[in-house]
Amino acid sequence: MNKKELTYLIALQKLPYIGDATIKKLIDRIGSAEAVFTEKKSNLLKIDGIGLHKIKEIGNASFYDEAEKEIQFLEQEDIQAIDYTHQDYPSLLKHCIDGPSVLFARGNIDLKNKKIISIVGTRRVTTQGIAFCEELVSELAVLNPIIVSGFAYGTDICAHKSAMKNNLQTIACLAHGLNQIYPKPHAKYMKDVEKNGGFITDFLTTSDFDRNNFLKRNRIIAGMSEATIVIESAPKGGSLVTADIANSYSREVFAVPGRPSDSMSKGCLNLIKKNQARPITGAADLIYHLGWDLEEETDKALQTQLFVNFTEDEENIVNSLKTENKQHIDELAIKTSIPSYKLASLLLDLEMKGVIRPLPGKIFEVV
Repeated sequence: MNKKELTYLIALQKLPYIGDATIKKLIDRIGSAEAVFTEKKSNLLKIDGIGLHKIKEIGNASFYDEAEKEIQFLEQEDIQAIDYTHQDYPSLLKHCIDGPSVLFARGNIDLKNKKIISIVGTRRVTTQGIAFCEELVSELAVLNPIIVSGFAYGTDICAHKSAMKNNLQTIACLAHGLNQIYPKPHAKYMKDVEKNGGFITDFLTTSDFDRNNFLKRNRIIAGMSEATIVIESAPKGGSLVTADIANSYSREVFAVPGRPSDSMSKGCLNLIKKNQARPITGAADLIYHLGWDLEEETDKALQTQLFVNFTEDEENIVNSLKTENKQHIDELAIKTSIPSYKLASLLLDLEMKGVIRPLPGKIFEVV
């Protein structure tokens, strides 16, 4: 998109009463942001669902002037503007009717051929929640996913830090323009996040900082990801809104089941009880339900080199699979005398090591 067209698109975004769905509808119908902004209102009113209230400010030159100032800021700060037709726009987000008409990004974000998941949860995350988040990201590292979250206190920053610790790309979705950072204490993580991913927002620098921004921001977190994982949540909270949005987009939602007596587990348990989320107890659950293939993402030779030593149980499993090649998990449990609950975790470890691979129907074989 050329600079002039981008300026008109931002001018449309600045207009009151018009949301992203309407902006995209108008552009798709009229042909370009410039054409929409300069079109006669009488012609725009002929479009279904377009009323005078929505378009009364279209053509107001002051909004175009403000958009030019926004463009200047983007150029000065080396911020990329990604419109909804651009090849770098998150592919899954394109299918969301209320997805942003333009995103602003800073850092080293690369979404090509990547698995993307969102990790959200309470700002009052417990030590158990932190431990689960760190372990989950560590287990998933072999798949090289992108970890998306909201850069807030608690679960969000834990997800970002865990991703960076495992050399994974992480994307922080902000509820404000890129001329500021919130919360301010997290400014110390900005350089590392930009080095290992970056920041995304659809808010302009002139946008008011409002608590409702966080709810709007959540549609990006849910929309750009294959799955949303709720680590912990009270009965009400922003992460539950993100889960609800993900469900509306027909995305997978996972929630960590905790003890019923724990206040920060109640939100997750409610999601599971209402069939709004699958329970997740480890990376194996996510890998299985998303149909991710470990073999495609790992260098088997490197994995074998790094992990040459097996535990006694792992060696038992490998020997059993070598004897009869392909085996169902239940059959493997019987022949190795390893309980099913323990076997699932061991099988995942062996997959991570590039030694075995899963087949449809919970069947496994040696690589």
